[in-house]
Amino acid sequence: MHAITELANFVTDHPEAGLPDDTRRTISLLVLDLIGATAAGLNSPLALAARESVVEAYGHGAISVWLTDRTSSVVGAAMANSAAASALDIDDGHRGAAGHAGAGVIPAALAVAQAIGASRSETFNAIALGYEIALRVATCRPAETVDTYASGRWVAFGAAAATARLLKLSKQQTSHALAIGGSESPIVFTGAVPKFEGTTIKEGIPPAVVAGITAAYRARAGATGPVDMLDDNKRFNRELLAGGLGSTWEAQKCYLKPYACCRYLHAAIDAILTMRQEGADFKELKIYTFPQATRLANERAPKTLEGAQYSFYFSCALAALYGREAIQIVQQECLTDPRVLELAGRLELLPSAEFASAFPAGTPARVVIDQGNGSQEMLVLHPLGDVANPMSPEQLVEKFKRITSTSLNAAQQAGILSGVESLEREGFERLFDVLSFLPQRVVAENETVDCNA
Repeated sequence: MHAITELANFVTDHPEAGLPDDTRRTISLLVLDLIGATAAGLNSPLALAARESVVEAYGHGAISVWLTDRTSSVVGAAMANSAAASALDIDDGHRGAAGHAGAGVIPAALAVAQAIGASRSETFNAIALGYEIALRVATCRPAETVDTYASGRWVAFGAAAATARLLKLSKQQTSHALAIGGSESPIVFTGAVPKFEGTTIKEGIPPAVVAGITAAYRARAGATGPVDMLDDNKRFNRELLAGGLGSTWEAQKCYLKPYACCRYLHAAIDAILTMRQEGADFKELKIYTFPQATRLANERAPKTLEGAQYSFYFSCALAALYGREAIQIVQQECLTDPRVLELAGRLELLPSAEFASAFPAGTPARVVIDQGNGSQEMLVLHPLGDVANPMSPEQLVEKFKRITSTSLNAAQQAGILSGVESLEREGFERLFDVLSFLPQRVVAENETVDCNA
């Protein structure tokens, strides 16, 4: 049996009532976290460009472009929602996959579910299965064969799986949906292009959503794909790919991100935030990290928010000088802040033999700081939000309120929180209503971090 056929059989045969209660609870938290990321990224260049182009590129339709009064087709709305969700790099991720499933799977599943009027259980199952397939494909790749860790390379498998489940495709159709979506995933970039991450293309998640959704609809119409594409055991470990399907759920192994930057940076930022003293004069700031982290773009003076997200120098200097709030939603003005740029110019980033084999299972860091009172040192193996160091539901709600404060008022935040809280009882219709037609909020000047103050 082909590996894709085995995955497709699981997607098709998984019983409607077979999702564990704790997995549904996890999915509710992942949905909340992703909506928060969407609201935070709503007015980013990436999200704005997606919204402005969505109708012309993908057509009219009745599916909500979240937190706006716009609608588009299934594919168009899912693409635009995915763009906003992934814009600030504060969406969920997975250590084994070294990437982000939620910003692709959840917008795809909810767009299709809204289009067909899917039930509560159908939608929960589609999201869980989308995560499962996407993350298994990503995780099963031996490190020496991975040409890119960009999430767009494998997210389409999850979008296709979620869509196929909701459309109730046959096993054969689902096999072809996965094969088409996987084959047509964006290549994005390879290891030979390590400075790629500083543009609005980022990891290619929105086009992967388009590829995955359309793959399922095309498979239903008779299109076929290379169903043997995952059969090479040297490139895809069959046991990791298909072993024990249904015994555990990959969605429950996802991490949540407290800071709006690449996950590689989070252990260092945790250490910096723990050791920093308000108003301190940094004499030294040195970060020891795993070798792969030094291959990021790491611009000392990034010109874009995307460049900032992939820069140890900038993001860690920003966190050191302005604290947690500044790194949760990075303001455009911070890119030109002279204090941040000066410290970023002095910060030392060094690959450490101590962490040579840590990635992708871990993203540790050791930080040395001298704030005028001698050197302090801190090791962080598991940054906040990891499975080994999870954020509590209360911390997640606090994060949601903080990162959405620039686009939502308190009543709107409460409506979304209530809509997500009721998912397991009432389903997704109430949440769809809340996500539609929310007026964008005008933010008072004193409600943002002023890097130039």
